[in-house]
Amino acid sequence: MPEKDVIERARKDAREGKSPSTQAGEFVHEEIEHVREGKHGAKSAKQAIAIGLSKARRAGVKLPPPGAKTSARTRRKVAQDAAAGKRRTPHRTSRSRSRATTRVLKRQGRAAASKQALSKQATGAARKRGAGARAAAARKAVRTKGARGRSTAAKKAARTRAARST
Repeated sequence: MPEKDVIERARKDAREGKSPSTQAGEFVHEEIEHVREGKHGAKSAKQAIAIGLSKARRAGVKLPPPGAKTSARTRRKVAQDAAAGKRRTPHRTSRSRSRATTRVLKRQGRAAASKQALSKQATGAARKRGAGARAAAARKAVRTKGARGRSTAAKKAARTRAARST
């Protein structure tokens, strides 16, 4: 069950007209924090993100379904989550099932929420999207960053280039 403040932040994003993926980001961020705190683990960064997206759908965030390449099992789970998000009174998971999933997650490692793991996941996801999509994302970032943000990013890029050249 997501924390109240997470749901409230997601609703605020919705009121401000932000995209469903931005709203879902609140849930994903919460999940990453849970893994870092040691509340439970995750097999990979991808799994931690998937858990966050599942919680977002169940909370009513209108996320688009995953692409055609995903397994039938995943698509079915996504459909269930979306249906749960549309229900007025959410139906509770049975105690035994809830405990079982928690126990399995507790056995997983914590490295999935490390900066390196998340960076690797983001880089891989971006690479799959192609050069055009990456360029478009960079252009959008420039528009939304502001002068101070651009200056900070440029300095960081210069430091990174300097570090890599040595």
